[in-house]
Amino acid sequence: MENEKNPSSDAADGRLFFPSKDLALLWRIPFHNETEPDKVEFALRERIKELNCLYGVSQLAERHLYSLDELLHELVNFLPHAWQYPEVACARILFKGKTYTSDRFRVTDWRQSAQIYMYHEPVGEVAIFYLEECPPSDEGPFLKEERALLDAVAEQIGTTATRILAEIELQEANRQLTVERQALQEANTALRVLLSRIEQEKEEIYHDIKTNVEKILMPILRALALQLAPAQVKYVEMLQSNLKEITSPFISKLSLAYRSMTPTEIAICNMIRNGMRTKEIADMRGVSEATINRHREKIRRKLKITNQDVNLATLLQSSMWEQNKSADNGHLNGYPNSTSFH
Repeated sequence: MENEKNPSSDAADGRLFFPSKDLALLWRIPFHNETEPDKVEFALRERIKELNCLYGVSQLAERHLYSLDELLHELVNFLPHAWQYPEVACARILFKGKTYTSDRFRVTDWRQSAQIYMYHEPVGEVAIFYLEECPPSDEGPFLKEERALLDAVAEQIGTTATRILAEIELQEANRQLTVERQALQEANTALRVLLSRIEQEKEEIYHDIKTNVEKILMPILRALALQLAPAQVKYVEMLQSNLKEITSPFISKLSLAYRSMTPTEIAICNMIRNGMRTKEIADMRGVSEATINRHREKIRRKLKITNQDVNLATLLQSSMWEQNKSADNGHLNGYPNSTSFH
């Protein structure tokens, strides 16, 4: 072309860039200074081949949406047909250490190449070779339009490779998530089975303990009560009462809900709950009634019923001990500020 500047090389990746004002003239048909029919026809044929090449690359990319390897295998045999001398042309694509070559490929001195980039990093090269010497043109035996075409093909390969590899990574991530989700579901199922088995074993233990208490311990305690003095019978009665609650003991509930209570306070709570008065408790523990009253005040404070018109024995005997945590709203069984013991 007349008055056309030479293309410049980009410092970052070595690709050739044509001045903006020359882009419109790059594939001009027919040339503005050419009048010979043969030359115009030749130019038209070359431009058609180049357009077909660009269209073909797009079609191959659509055909191989998820296989970069198959795309490059097919593309390397497709490219030579778009160059000026296809009968002596061959192609090679280098991509991330792997080589793809066309039929009759051989490395020669007559070559035209362009680098392939992904994320602005070189990852390979696409090259066209002539197997024999051809008439000189703009770039050795190659046309300047072929240079623009090869750069466009290299860019398309990089773009397509980026998309395919990203899609493969996404599919692998989805597959891994599916595997992990399935493993989690299986673990949850196994956990539910385990928890169900634990509950079943707890029921079996409860049944065994209850049977042993009723068939073995209770008869012994009843026989023992007949041999003891009246003052000592109270201890046997307390043992019988607590054994009846062995599967959900009062002391366990109280100590779990109110860890701040001392063992003495818990024991006194149990005596109060069994209907014993202050004097009886004092006599059994060998302390003064004033000492038991001080313990009762501490128990009321820890149960948050200080200065309230609430009977401690009634509270401890109430069904509040069997309430579920979800029923705890600070007003269980009519006692403001009381708390569920579960």
